[in-house]
Amino acid sequence: MTSLLAPLVAPLGILLPESLVRSHGFAVLAAFVAINTVVYVALSVAKALPKVYVRDHLPRTYHRAETRSIHPDAPR
Repeated sequence: MTSLLAPLVAPLGILLPESLVRSHGFAVLAAFVAINTVVYVALSVAKALPKVYVRDHLPRTYHRAETRSIHPDAPR
């Protein structure tokens, strides 16, 4: 099996020569892929979490004048 992989192995790199892996363009591409991965993970986690409604955490601005409960002492 190692004879099948021998043509693919460069002197110090696998599948790609070391000069290409250490180039500026490759570093830029690697940084782009890293940032893209972090954004994708953040969006996936945000999608999996339950939706948060801001109005549920703010105080209500309206109050009924009378209770609509069948119990007269129930809170509004």
